[in-house]
Amino acid sequence: MHVELDPGFAEPPLGFAPAPSRDGPDRLARLQLFRSRRVGPVTFQRLLSEHGSAQAALEALPEVARAAGVERYAICPEGVALAEMKAARRAGAAMLCLGDASYPPLLARTPDAPPVLWAMGDLGLLHRPAIALVGTRNASSLGARMATRLAADLGAAGYVVVSGLARGIDTLAHLAALKTGTVGVHAGGLDVIYPAENSNLASDMAKCGLRLSEQPFGLDPQARHFPRRNRIVSGLARAVVVVEAAARSGSLITARIALDQGREVLAVPGHPMDTRASGCNMLIRDGATLVRNAQDVLEQIGMPNAPDARPDPPPEPPHLSPQQAREPAEAAARAPVSSDSLSKRILTRLGPSPTAEDQLIRDLGLPAPEIARALAQMELAGSIERRPGGLLTRCV
Repeated sequence: MHVELDPGFAEPPLGFAPAPSRDGPDRLARLQLFRSRRVGPVTFQRLLSEHGSAQAALEALPEVARAAGVERYAICPEGVALAEMKAARRAGAAMLCLGDASYPPLLARTPDAPPVLWAMGDLGLLHRPAIALVGTRNASSLGARMATRLAADLGAAGYVVVSGLARGIDTLAHLAALKTGTVGVHAGGLDVIYPAENSNLASDMAKCGLRLSEQPFGLDPQARHFPRRNRIVSGLARAVVVVEAAARSGSLITARIALDQGREVLAVPGHPMDTRASGCNMLIRDGATLVRNAQDVLEQIGMPNAPDARPDPPPEPPHLSPQQAREPAEAAARAPVSSDSLSKRILTRLGPSPTAEDQLIRDLGLPAPEIARALAQMELAGSIERRPGGLLTRCV
């Protein structure tokens, strides 16, 4: 059965943290909920916070969808989730649920943390300080040497190196950090090696590193899956180092997501005439730290166990409009807007170009929880789509 997935990026319910998964039925229910149509990470957290448990959220989901205008909504069948769990057991993969002690702590503090992760390898790497190292698939000779040296030196300093298992810079970073600790994040299922040429690397990482995926087993990666993977890569790390990247590249998407997550972004400069360096040069122009060697990285973010090498703070909630900040009582007393009316107002302000959710809240001048509830219903109805970095677009 085809399970439609939705990115589900936005702000989760303020102050909500999922409880640890209790038992087998609860873990099954969480996987069913996450695999249900149009339930992304943030919608998952909102449903969990409103209904108290994954099972209660599953039971309420058809009615929630009906209220959003979706008739005959069907949750992910239990058999589909059970088959995925059996595939994980056959592969020797562990299931990490958001809220569990084994879940990576920095990633758990991001607003769009995956509700479920499949992991294969050394889980202890998730609780060591990490740096993400990303870059072009078509690395130059100098870029390849730089990526290898950076990964090896940062690993020797005590950092785990995180990347996306792609060819080029990602592959070189993983290879150089195999002995000291490396984590690779799949864009597709954990059993789908992409590119296929990295099969040996993936096998080695399952033995002495770690591989992660939020996707179902057997899922071939598609274009929309790579930004989702990228926000996990940056979410696991204290900082993101870009070695070589074109002006329009997935590595720059990772850098932008990292900034949204409050991570440090660093970049290796390159010759102005080399298109593979244009993205890095742009990042440096816009304020990223220039990197010549691993020492530059360590001076910026500190040694792994140094007191000043602090994890990032929790993401801040969307800012209220100036009027709401000055007049909270008046804002709270404002008469509620009907859901249909609010949905129409939201749609008039959205187009095919992404709009930031906090900007939408400021423009509408309504309480953030009221708008968030409307957005959750509109997401289930398929009238809006969430993008990385808390962006929204109107579905055509």
